[in-house]
Amino acid sequence: MKENKISIGKILIYLFLTLWALTTIYPIIWVVQNSFKAKDKILANSFALPVGDLFTTANYKKAFSNLNIFGSYANSLFISLMVAFVVILLAGMAAYALSRYHFRGSKLLYAVVIAAMMFPAYATIIPVFSMEFSWGIVNTDSWALSMFSVILPQVAGNLSFAIVVLCGYIKGLPIELEEAAFMEGCNAFQIFFKVIVPLTKPSFATVAIFSFLWSYNDLFTQMFFLRRPEMWAITRLLNQLTSQEGTNYGLMASAVTLVVVPLVIVYIFLQKYIIKGMTAGAVKG
Repeated sequence: MKENKISIGKILIYLFLTLWALTTIYPIIWVVQNSFKAKDKILANSFALPVGDLFTTANYKKAFSNLNIFGSYANSLFISLMVAFVVILLAGMAAYALSRYHFRGSKLLYAVVIAAMMFPAYATIIPVFSMEFSWGIVNTDSWALSMFSVILPQVAGNLSFAIVVLCGYIKGLPIELEEAAFMEGCNAFQIFFKVIVPLTKPSFATVAIFSFLWSYNDLFTQMFFLRRPEMWAITRLLNQLTSQEGTNYGLMASAVTLVVVPLVIVYIFLQKYIIKGMTAGAVKG
């Protein structure tokens, strides 16, 4: 039998990765523990555990009593789920067309998709806002139109990344499966939904998860398009709370916890899909 020898180099690598993980995890733990302390005790005991006299739930009680937390969570969930669904649908079909169909300008179109990833949201928000304002879907009393005004630019912002990831995976799939489906009488849409989608589930899951998380955290777009309190998403709501309270560090810590902890939970349960999708796409591409 082959023995697995533990080398000094492997020990050093694991030690380095452990320390690196701690530098990432500890700030989250520090914020969570300070969210259970009164604002006048955080500066003096910021690194102490919230036990005894330091422990209080006043920050969370104030946040839930003064704000529509659950309504904002519902808005965030709706926006992020819709963004993820539309992105995987449009990006999947676009990636399939760019990967399998060779037409005049296809390479140029793919280059444009890659180039679009270099433009940040900050550079396009003014023309996007002006365009949506001319359509009459910004700052309206309609909940549906307000949600649509946020979903539209977030979908556009995530499409380039999604197309590139899915193209890398689809190009590595054996084309013989699609040829066999075509010989059986399937059209392009049937081949996509019955052959390509089942085979590319890991990459679709990766794109959906990243689109969902980016949409959930996109405070910048929400600041422009969600002006009415009853339509705020959770990040927009808690940002307004911390702006009003100024240097209330306990309340700020509780706000950060309410935003970050759900994302950590989502990642814990879905991390295998994220890793599987990214590594599969890398190998297939």
